[in-house]
Amino acid sequence: MTEPTATPGAPDFERYRSYLRVLAEIHLGSQLRTKIDASDIVQISLLEAHQDWQKAKFGSEGELLAWLRTILAHNLSNEGRRYRSKGRDMSRERSLGGGVEHSSARLEQFLAAEQSTPSQQAVRNENATKLASALSELPEMQRRAVILKHFQKKSTAEIAIELDRTEQAVAGLIKRGLQKLRERMSEDSLTG
Repeated sequence: MTEPTATPGAPDFERYRSYLRVLAEIHLGSQLRTKIDASDIVQISLLEAHQDWQKAKFGSEGELLAWLRTILAHNLSNEGRRYRSKGRDMSRERSLGGGVEHSSARLEQFLAAEQSTPSQQAVRNENATKLASALSELPEMQRRAVILKHFQKKSTAEIAIELDRTEQAVAGLIKRGLQKLRERMSEDSLTG
């Protein structure tokens, strides 16, 4: 798949790749994760955003993020429908399109309490993007364990089954993952 090239005046969509990937990973269940690659869906979404950015109406970063989440949700829904149309049993899968916004809210809630002023919302959006970037840099098993525990609200026992690890190993993955996230977020706040 081709990388979008920079267009003068276009937003820097590449900046949001990690954010969208984490949202896709949060939202994809374990059954769909084996069938759908989050990176592919994000690439398609960014390509569409790059092609259509001049038609979109957004005046703030929050509106841009909402627009990107809508594109991502649409592409996740399309992939889910594609598997249903091939006769796969998707009855146990949760709705992909409607939940991306909820996944984004969980990502933001992970960072801080509700904030309401425009400047606080901008900070929250920036922090959500940084958190997504930090999550994407974790080793895969740590990232999956943290996402399953803190974003999909699964128990350690459920995560152990899904990751085919012991509960003690899962607890270690979560602990190390959270520690690396805290370190990365601290570094970002010092350098940003």
